[in-house]
Amino acid sequence: MNSIKNVPARVLNRRPGHSLEAEREQFDKTQAISISKAINTQEAPVKEKHARRIILGTHHEKGAFTFWSYAIGLPLPSSAILSWKFCHVLHKVLRDGHPNAGATRLPAVPEQHSGGRRPVALASLLGPRGSRARPHPGLSPQGHLHDRYGQLVNIYTKLLLTKISFHLKHPQFPAGLEVTDEVLEKAAGTDVNNIFQLTVEMFDYMDCELKLSESVFRQLNTAIAVSQMSSGQCRLAPLIQVIQDCSHLYHYTVKLMFKLHSCLPADTLQGHRDRFHEQFHSLRNFFRRASDMLYFKRLIQIPRLPEGPPNFLRASALAEHIKPVVVIPEEAPEDEEPENLIEISTGPPAGEPAVVADLFEQTFGPPNGSVKDDRDLQIEALKREVEMLRSELDKIKLEAQRFISQLKGQVNALEAELEEQRKQKQKALVDNEQLRHELAQLRAAQVEGERNQGLREEAEKKASATEARYNKLKEKHSELVNTHAELLRKNADTAKQLTVTQQSQEEVARVKEQLAFQVEQVKRESEMKLEEQSDQLEKLKRELEAKAGELVRVQEVLSRTEQSGSELSSRLDALSVDRDELSRVVQQREADLLAAQSLAREKEEALNQERQRVSRERDELQGRLADKESQEQGLQQRLLDEQFAMLRATAAEAERILQDAVGKLDDPLHLRCTSSPDYLVSRAQAALDAVSALEKGHAQYLTSRADASGLVAALTRFSHLTADTIVHGSATSHLAPTDPADRLIDTCRECGARALELMGQLQEQQALLQARPGLVRTPLQGILQLGQELKPKSLDVRQEELGAMVDKEMAATSAAIEDAVRRIEDMMNQARHASSGVKLEVNERILNSCTDLMKAIRLLVTTSTSLQKEIVESGRGAATQQEFYAKNSRWTEGLISASKAVGWGATQLVESADKVVLHMGKYEELIVCSHEIAASTAQLVAASKVKADKHSPHLSRLQECSRTVNEMAANVVASTKSGQEQVEDRDTMDFSGLSLIKLKKQEMETQLEKKDGSYAAQVVN
Repeated sequence: MNSIKNVPARVLNRRPGHSLEAEREQFDKTQAISISKAINTQEAPVKEKHARRIILGTHHEKGAFTFWSYAIGLPLPSSAILSWKFCHVLHKVLRDGHPNAGATRLPAVPEQHSGGRRPVALASLLGPRGSRARPHPGLSPQGHLHDRYGQLVNIYTKLLLTKISFHLKHPQFPAGLEVTDEVLEKAAGTDVNNIFQLTVEMFDYMDCELKLSESVFRQLNTAIAVSQMSSGQCRLAPLIQVIQDCSHLYHYTVKLMFKLHSCLPADTLQGHRDRFHEQFHSLRNFFRRASDMLYFKRLIQIPRLPEGPPNFLRASALAEHIKPVVVIPEEAPEDEEPENLIEISTGPPAGEPAVVADLFEQTFGPPNGSVKDDRDLQIEALKREVEMLRSELDKIKLEAQRFISQLKGQVNALEAELEEQRKQKQKALVDNEQLRHELAQLRAAQVEGERNQGLREEAEKKASATEARYNKLKEKHSELVNTHAELLRKNADTAKQLTVTQQSQEEVARVKEQLAFQVEQVKRESEMKLEEQSDQLEKLKRELEAKAGELVRVQEVLSRTEQSGSELSSRLDALSVDRDELSRVVQQREADLLAAQSLAREKEEALNQERQRVSRERDELQGRLADKESQEQGLQQRLLDEQFAMLRATAAEAERILQDAVGKLDDPLHLRCTSSPDYLVSRAQAALDAVSALEKGHAQYLTSRADASGLVAALTRFSHLTADTIVHGSATSHLAPTDPADRLIDTCRECGARALELMGQLQEQQALLQARPGLVRTPLQGILQLGQELKPKSLDVRQEELGAMVDKEMAATSAAIEDAVRRIEDMMNQARHASSGVKLEVNERILNSCTDLMKAIRLLVTTSTSLQKEIVESGRGAATQQEFYAKNSRWTEGLISASKAVGWGATQLVESADKVVLHMGKYEELIVCSHEIAASTAQLVAASKVKADKHSPHLSRLQECSRTVNEMAANVVASTKSGQEQVEDRDTMDFSGLSLIKLKKQEMETQLEKKDGSYAAQVVN
């Protein structure tokens, strides 16, 4: 039991004068006994009867003055368990005590608490309000934060400070938090800001409560038997008050959340809802775990929360809410006799003189000037030291047992955590295998589906081959990214598990060192005590020998006195009696000394046995520690294997990507793909940056092979960028001249070969050290240089020649249009002589529409020329026409390109019309050419409008001509389609000489021709 060091002066100095003072003194004495029994250093829960007496005392005096008077004297910084039990009792006093208990003015606090003797309030004893306040030293676990109880005391102190601050700010809520709905409505008020603030404060209150419960459960083993041990019950006892507070806070937050949702939009309260949902799941888990423990089943009835949180977005859900009710069963009161606060010694006071005198001392005086009872006093002192050694030995045994039990609990917890980590890892491996199997099945099903496609879709497959390959590459990229992300997550989980295991092993080693140090300290203290006892025994023997010599001298004195005369015979008889009595006393003292020696030997044997047992347990713990170290080495080796397996899988996938890219260099289907040198340069530069990142990741992996995430990420990016560079290098070579194209293809092949060689080295343990990612940089730099050389030189033509080229191209376009009109007239004359009937009508209609289109284009070109002259005259200023074209070289080049496109389109239109009239071409080609020439004229109009004045009359006429060209092109398309339908309807086939098979064959050929025509039109569009 803990003793109260600083008993208030008014308790010690009070003397019973009358009945009231006697009653008050009895009350103070009872309170002191209850406080000392409730708050002590024993690792056991606070008994309910002691706490009940303290609470009744607060109601008796209408405050907590007496409680704080005794509590201030408790040595809280010296013991974490003492501080924990003090927080528990204070929590019960605040909840169930008198309402003035939380606002009681405290008596004078000693120097170590407040820096002077002055009255302070309860809030100042606990510390300033606020989350960053420093608690009072009596409540602060600064002296024992290394202890697990110290961590709990720290959290409990913050909870008590939050509780006191909340109730001081909101006096409508009692410390027990039990109010009616009307009081809650009145406290919240009608102001939305007040309701919002009150809800936030209740959330903070609930967070402190839940944090304490989570910390307690985290320190306890999950087994139910822990709740039946005194150490577990000591931690679990305060959670009864936490359950009572949480039930009320949950009900009030539900009410306030529904009220807030009726006043504010749902999006504004999204953060409140997320915080409530998190607290709801934590509170539900807390109630479920507490209800499963046997300790709580006989002390409290815990309510069950619903499966899901309330739906605040639906106002009618408030009616479905049920208030959780906590029931505390009634207990029979226990009677106990009060104990004395101050231990009263049964021995005589130190200043009282000893009244010991016998006849021998009165006659002859004390022998050798010494006191007769020194030997008795030494024997009593020896007895007291033996008792003290016995109590110290018992204390050492208790401490050793407690340390051993704690160490065993920690070892069991570590073994349970390690087993749980193994299960999680095994589950992750099984899930990974299942996903791989499902992926293989999906790929097999996809291949089977592609194999079963009919011949009817073969033409569409050929047209979409490039797109399918791109989609396949995209799918492979997404699969690799997903696999990479999964591997990264597994790597992080494994590293985290390894960190937790290392921390646990460090904690076991630290506890082992502490236990070894304490065992050595106990051994040294025991040896010192035994040496002191042996010295005292030798001293006692010497004193006994001295006493025996004194007895011999006394006998000689008696023999000499016998000769003096008969008048001393009576005195000699008395002396003989005294001598016999003294001999008996000496014999008794010798027997006591022998008993003390035997007792000391027994204690020494027990201490040796205890030392042997501790040594055996230490060897056992060392064996377990060796097992743990071997397991750690196994986990470390497994981590290295998994990291290399992840790297090898990534390198294998990167090798397949690069092989696919190198295969594109010889793929005939890839000949139709083209790319620009600018894009090739950007891809090559990105690939060079990826090579630097790959070198850095390779060096990091060689330094620490337990983490391959950097190398895997760099390898993934390098493979994709290098493959992209090779594919686009091949596509760029299709548009390049022969010599640069061959050099570009060779460089791409060299780059692919070196990259594949690097991927092969990364898949082997022996070749990993010799891998040199920098070798790929040389071919990539070559690709980059060739791409820069292949960039188009926009200024190859001298600037002074641009003006002449514009006039030349416009003139050539006009000539091409005139020639097209002339050829159409010749074709019309030929058609009139060579055909008749429906064919003649169709040909004339098509050629007339083509003639109208050519005339509209000629007018558009003429108008565009006039607009260009106007632009040049208005924009050149004092410069010449050639200087204007040179200054605006990009616009001039666009104008030249548009003119060339118009001339080429006119020529193609005439050739297609000629083939249609001669029945050598297809109607679809004529339709495509009409669309193409309409697009070319639109490009010419756009190039002319760039620098024209929006109010220019030539620009208006040019836009009108553009609309006319579009109408004429539509007429060509319409006449072509109608003519085609008319010719097909007029063509009658003779089916008399055809068999059924030939008829079906001819029908299939006709349908294929239609599909080829529609596909060609779609490609052109």
